[in-house]
Amino acid sequence: MRKQGSPRCARLISQNTNSIFRTKDYHIRSSTSDSFGTTTDPSIGRRILGGDNYGNSKVVLLPGLKDDSGKLNPCKGVYVGKKHTWFRRNVKSIAFMLLLMVFLFLLDSLMVSLFASINLQGSSTSRISNGREEDRAAYTREERPTVHMYGRLLNLATGALEEEFKQDSLNFWEEPYHQASKWKPCADKKYPTNPGKPAKSNGYIMVSANGGLNQQRVAICNAVVVASLLNATLVLPKFLYSNVWKDPSQFGDIYQEDYFMRILKDDLDIVKELPPHLMSLDMEAIGSLITDSDIVKEAKPDNYLSSVLPLLLEKRVVHFLGFGNRLGFDPLPPHLQRLRCKCNFHALKFVPKIQEVGSLLVKRIRKYYAAPRQLDKQLLGDFAPRISSKQHNVARGTSRYLALHLRFEEDMVAYSLCDFGGGENENNELQAYREVHFPLLIERLRNSKPVSPVELRKLGRCPLTPEEAALVLAALGFKPETYIYLAGSHIYGGNSRMHPFTSLYPNLVTKETLLTPGELAPFRNFSSQLAALDFIACATSDVFAMTDSGSQLSSLVSGFRTYYGDGHAPTLRPNKKRLAAILAENRTIGWNTFEDRVRKMIEEGQRVRVRGSGRSIYRQPRCSECMCRSQ
Repeated sequence: MRKQGSPRCARLISQNTNSIFRTKDYHIRSSTSDSFGTTTDPSIGRRILGGDNYGNSKVVLLPGLKDDSGKLNPCKGVYVGKKHTWFRRNVKSIAFMLLLMVFLFLLDSLMVSLFASINLQGSSTSRISNGREEDRAAYTREERPTVHMYGRLLNLATGALEEEFKQDSLNFWEEPYHQASKWKPCADKKYPTNPGKPAKSNGYIMVSANGGLNQQRVAICNAVVVASLLNATLVLPKFLYSNVWKDPSQFGDIYQEDYFMRILKDDLDIVKELPPHLMSLDMEAIGSLITDSDIVKEAKPDNYLSSVLPLLLEKRVVHFLGFGNRLGFDPLPPHLQRLRCKCNFHALKFVPKIQEVGSLLVKRIRKYYAAPRQLDKQLLGDFAPRISSKQHNVARGTSRYLALHLRFEEDMVAYSLCDFGGGENENNELQAYREVHFPLLIERLRNSKPVSPVELRKLGRCPLTPEEAALVLAALGFKPETYIYLAGSHIYGGNSRMHPFTSLYPNLVTKETLLTPGELAPFRNFSSQLAALDFIACATSDVFAMTDSGSQLSSLVSGFRTYYGDGHAPTLRPNKKRLAAILAENRTIGWNTFEDRVRKMIEEGQRVRVRGSGRSIYRQPRCSECMCRSQ
């Protein structure tokens, strides 16, 4: 029979058992153990038990494992000598173990940090970490082999740009046609023929606009025109949350609400909210909800007068949901066309937060204060740089910069169905992207014969690559030291695509490289507000170059520069079809011939033209309803 230990013995067993378990746990981590977790070092058992009697033991024995005949009493086997004998005899061992544990902990922390750093540098895609985007250039996405589609031309461009005696092409820093300076802004001018706002409103127009910053801007001004057309009161437009843009920003987060209402107060009534008796109505239930499927794209005024006005008169409120490009440019009465211009070029001013950081952005690109222009004052408001007359001569030596909107994001590249020289892996990657993001396109391709990538390029339907954009700038004579601001999102392919560009033009900057993380912090996760900074940097640049004339940002920026540029804000618009024909001869064409043909293409796009019928007034404001021409 086994004897029961005394209460004192039990307490000692408990204390020493805990010590055994703690020491045993450490040694399992630091020395060889068997499958049961028991250490095979005989000296460990000796140190734990506090004596040499068990020097031949292979395991650490716990109390109660042997009876009296086994020579190990439950109490005596653990407790030896006086109360503090074990601690005094083993103090050096305990200290050594503690120091060793601290050392291993620090070594473990160092290794974790080292491997985390290596993983971050080797990551194929830049990520947002701890609520911060990386502060590298926006085009850096992933590491791939560099792609050259026009290696021979690129070498010729490098040689041409290295010729020191070759003068810079100053004509492309200025508008080539003096007629451009004869057109002046006047959409805010009061005309006696303007009907003004009606004495009585027919009801309320609500708009929830979709898309990003530029699509929403167009929707706002179209809503102003529709409200005026229907003699209605406009409720300050709302912005729909999109799973694509993931931006909760509303009108007041981007534009100055009171300023907008004040500028348009003589043309129509605008309120911030519906009156209380209408606010609780379910628009869909009462039949007042109008979606984009209910109105044709580029609808004419008659469409609104025949289908929307009766509903407005009956319900006293209608709600346009989406409202993307749902008002055509022609035919439209002159006073409504003028109102459209007044909204876009005068009433929509960015909030001070955006103006302040936008001003900071431009100052850092230029490196110096420059004499403010009309463009700066309109976009930056009170934050436009002020310069005294004594400083004017100094300002003439400030840095000029070119802003480039390079539309080569993954969605655009995938949707185009073009080939960009990245080989089978790239083609498979883009096909996988299409299957996930463009199911309707995939379905259409299955039911029809697709146009070949070669034919698409000949037709000018392929987005310009960074390499092609660099070749165009080189042909126009822009020097390697030119400062270039890159607007837009991540460039597909990352450095593998951007390397041909940066090899010619290394002074490439973005808002992420010019602003500190703290300055960018208020705009994180607000894509429309970030896009507003790009809008400012592009519109106030000395030269603006686009690669896709169909882009909404490029259209609005070029229109703004035409309206406020006073003939000194050139815009470069490549004709993609003509450029494709020129680049098709890349194996044989000489550099001088390439230069001549590219320059003629750009010069033709810079001709001063009056807006044609059906053309966007936001992009081409040179018309009697929007601008005034001096003799």
